[in-house]
Order: sequence, then C-alpha cells, then structure tokens
Amino acid sequence: MTRDSTSSTADSASSSDERLGDRLSYLLTLSRPRFWLYLAGPVLVGVAYAAESVGDLFAPEAAVLFAYFLLPANVFLYGINDVYDREIDAANPKKEEREARYRGQRIVPVAVALCAVLPLAILPLVPSAAWPWIAVFLVLGAAYSAPPVRFKTTPLLDSVSNGLYIAPGAAAYAAVAGSQPPLLAVLGGWLWAMGMHTFSAIPDIDPDRETGIRTTATVLGERRTYAYCGACWLAAATAFAALDLRLGALMLVYPALVAAIVTSSVAVDRAYWWFPAINTAVGAALTMGALWRLVYG
Repeated sequence: MTRDSTSSTADSASSSDERLGDRLSYLLTLSRPRFWLYLAGPVLVGVAYAAESVGDLFAPEAAVLFAYFLLPANVFLYGINDVYDREIDAANPKKEEREARYRGQRIVPVAVALCAVLPLAILPLVPSAAWPWIAVFLVLGAAYSAPPVRFKTTPLLDSVSNGLYIAPGAAAYAAVAGSQPPLLAVLGGWLWAMGMHTFSAIPDIDPDRETGIRTTATVLGERRTYAYCGACWLAAATAFAALDLRLGALMLVYPALVAAIVTSSVAVDRAYWWFPAINTAVGAALTMGALWRLVYG
C-alpha cells in the first residue's frame, strides 16, 4: 500500500468518525437534554413512593426503567415529533438555538424506531404490573405527533394526551410495589402534565397559527390559556391534597407561578425556560419527602 493510499484511508476513517459523531451529537440535541427529567424524574418519584425498604430504591427493574426513560424514551418522543413537525418547525424560532431542526436526516427515523421497540427487551425485566404504563407512554407518544390521529393538532386532546409524562412514574411505582399507584396520584399527575404541556404551547401560538395548526393554546389565546393552565394545576394540587395536604401545598407552586407571570412583565417565552429547573426542584422535594418517610417513618 502506498503512502497516498494509506493517507486516503486514514482521512476516510476520520471523516466517517466525524460524521458519526455529528449524528450522535444531533440526536443528543434532538432528545432535549434540558427536558430529560420530565420523563426520568417521575421514575425516581414513583420508586421512592413505592419503596418499602432502602433496598427497593436500588431494585434492578427501577434502574432499567430509569435508563430507558432518561435517554431512549426522549429520542423516541421528540424524534417522532420532529419528523412530523418538519414543515411547522421551519417557522419556529426555538429550533434555531435551543433545539435541533429536523431536515430529513435518515438517522432520525431509524433511531426513533429502535427506541420504540427497545421496551420489548425491557418487558421481561420488569413486573407485568408496569407493562400497561409502558404501553400508555408508547401509544400516546406516537399518537400525539403521528398521523392519523395526531393529537397535537386537536384542541383539548393535545393537552389530555400529555398525561403520557406521568406514565414512567406509574410504571416505576407498579414495578417496585407490584401494584398500581393510587388513583388520586395518577389523576393529580395527569392534570399537572396537561397544564405543563399547554403552558409550553403558549410561545408557539404565533408560529402555529401561521402554519394553520390548531391547539388548545391557539384556540384559547394567550390570556385564556394562562387561566386553563392555572385551573389544571389547581385541580392537580387538590387531587394531591386529598392524598396528603403537604403534597397539595407543594403543588400550589404552579398556579402561583401562573399568577405571577400574568401579573408581571416577564415574557412567556422566557418564563418557559425556567420550568425545567422548577420541575426538577419540585420533583426533588417530592422524592425527598418519600425518602424521609421511608427512613424515619
């Protein structure tokens, strides 16, 4: 082999490595790392409340579910969203800086498909009580973005379907406890997710209207969408309070935040980016409360 051919081979391998690195980097951005804990965080909360001993916190099924919902589930959820929102996102300013814009890269549908079937390998590793919740996540996650149902373009159903975000926590609770989570906890979590989704749609009202997309937020308009989110979060706090007054008091932070945003001069597209930190703090408080109960009774 000549020196030139050796150099050419090395350059080709380097270029291939760079392309693979670029693709993986793109998928990482597509998965919205800022929002990873929206799916993985509920797993931690579910495990903490289901645990009857410290050992339960480190159950293998809990680790498996956390690993899936931390990254692969986010690639599935946001990847399928970006594929079917390609034309809409062309006018969405969020895709320029904080998120990745899908331009037909072939790796995205492949990655989405792999992450969608990965739970088939997980099912034998977790108790059957968790299986329905994994199915809820996958079905609603696909139906939200993909035709023919495409819930995200149907006002109210776009909001209701986002209860999928509590499915990981319910699955984790069921896997560790061997029984289903309390109905009030599911209801409270579902209402919280409805409010969170609809609030996140407020910055997209103008781009969605420009492209003819109808959502709960575009139908209600900004002011009434604030009221809708506040009502969802107030109802969620009420459901949690029926379980434990301390839980209800903690969840009141959300309607309080809506009121603060409405009565201040803070732009919603700025406030929107506060919520990953806020949700992480609330989730940490919920988890610490469960751990305190577990350790100190």
